[in-house]
Amino acid sequence: MPKLTKTIVEKAEPKSKGEVFLWDTHLPGFGVRIYPSGKRKYMAQYRTADNRQRRSVIGQHGVLTTEQARDIARDMLAEVRKGGDPAAEKRASREAPTVRDLAEDYLERYAKPNKRPSSVADDQSMLDRTILPKLGQTKVAVVKRQDIEKLHNALGKKPYAANRQLALLSKMFNLAVAWGWRADNPAKGLPRYQEDRRERWLNEQELVDLWQALSQHTNTRAANAVRLLLLTGSRKNEVLAATWDQFDLERRNWTKPSHHTKQKRTEHVPLSRDAITLLRTMLTEADPASPFLFPGDAKGKPLSDIKKFWQQVRRDVGIEDVRLHDLRHTFASNLVSRGVSLHIVGRLLGHTQPQTTARYAHLDDKALRDATENFASSLHPVAETQPSISFEAIEKEPI
Repeated sequence: MPKLTKTIVEKAEPKSKGEVFLWDTHLPGFGVRIYPSGKRKYMAQYRTADNRQRRSVIGQHGVLTTEQARDIARDMLAEVRKGGDPAAEKRASREAPTVRDLAEDYLERYAKPNKRPSSVADDQSMLDRTILPKLGQTKVAVVKRQDIEKLHNALGKKPYAANRQLALLSKMFNLAVAWGWRADNPAKGLPRYQEDRRERWLNEQELVDLWQALSQHTNTRAANAVRLLLLTGSRKNEVLAATWDQFDLERRNWTKPSHHTKQKRTEHVPLSRDAITLLRTMLTEADPASPFLFPGDAKGKPLSDIKKFWQQVRRDVGIEDVRLHDLRHTFASNLVSRGVSLHIVGRLLGHTQPQTTARYAHLDDKALRDATENFASSLHPVAETQPSISFEAIEKEPI
């Protein structure tokens, strides 16, 4: 067979059964396969370093010219001489995990065993809404920093959501590195957006109005959940998933199990008299068949959410911008402004790091106010011995 040309490839007749192979005499290993359908595909045939025969498809005739296919074959066969295996590399590339594969492994191997169900749900939501629609079919090994930047920039008007998404991607690619799926993390080092820390808590009048609205609402179960949030400063999931065996009403103590707390550790929380009164009232009306303070509509499950209830209540009270989590801030800010130390407030909130509670430090200004009052009072005797100053006189006095 002479050197393969366009004419030779196109004139070759296919067989009704089986395939026809034409090999190039000028470049050993380069050929074309002709299928019974008439389709023609260029290929390279070679033996690997361990003497295994391989055939690697180069491309279809018509999409590639004969000379283009020969150039590609020449490069492939040069790689073989250096110990490469183009067919195996191509197969590995086809089978390489995608970002969707990474997301599934992240959820099953990391998130579900280590994170709270609500956090896993948040991760799944971010994956479904933005990450997988854009990157799901992309191979993990070829994702670039620019791909991550594009996703991050698309959420620029929502800095909190953008930063949470970037943190999720960074964790996923750290795991990809650990699992040997790629050598580096393309999300590492990308700058986060500046987040304006939310500073919203209820003032005294809003608290009175809210408490009154809760007492008048027909949904007692949800109203009591909000009351307990306010009286303990706890997180929503801690309250809704709470069971009666966690409470010692005589000692006025709530033992939060580690699997319910954000810090994954058991917390012992003292309860106020008002909280105990609320719990005793709830206990008299509790369903003896359920272990939960707030049984859900599904048998054997706690109440999962009170979002709709809260939306209605805050509209009634006129506090539409207040989230349920802001009740925790309200609990903390009121304690600090009344002189309770940041250390004690941090312990009541279950904080493990002092800097987490430090956001309320600007409210702890009693000592500062006392100091300024002391200084001002020291001026009183001086002021009493000095003649009063007339601003009219100052204005008329020549300069």
